[in-house]
Amino acid sequence: MKNNPLMLCLISSCLCICTIAQAEIYKSVDANGHITYSNSPSKGATRLNLDSDAPEKGTLSGSKSSRAKNPTPANFPKVDRQTQSQRDDVRKQILRDELDNEKKALEEAKKAYAEGESTPEVYRGANGKTFRNVAKFDEKMQRLQDDVSSHEKNVQLLQKELDSLK
Repeated sequence: MKNNPLMLCLISSCLCICTIAQAEIYKSVDANGHITYSNSPSKGATRLNLDSDAPEKGTLSGSKSSRAKNPTPANFPKVDRQTQSQRDDVRKQILRDELDNEKKALEEAKKAYAEGESTPEVYRGANGKTFRNVAKFDEKMQRLQDDVSSHEKNVQLLQKELDSLK
């Protein structure tokens, strides 16, 4: 078979589709209580154990027909409604606390952004004149904006999770 670009593209696409992506997730909390999630380990970070076998929403394996084929075993431990309700309440409270902390962190990040915006980066030239360091200022502002965006996304996701529990 000759090197057919269409065939190579098709084979490459099939290989990409068949690969399963799995990443390790790490959670770290800094001295100010800011929580950071990352895919790379850092000092003091804990690795989160995520169940990769859990079906995603909307997939066939998570549908009712799939569950009907695999009934719950008779000896499977069961929890009464009151206990489950208490567990759900604890989970909601944890999410509310996380949301409150994330909102505070967002406000702090917005304040830091505003302060950073009002203090330009400058340097003194050989002749004593002061010049703006635009590249350094832009880099600083990008970091601050990324921090604000990260907290905004966390707030949205926590709120979405809380709304789904109601």
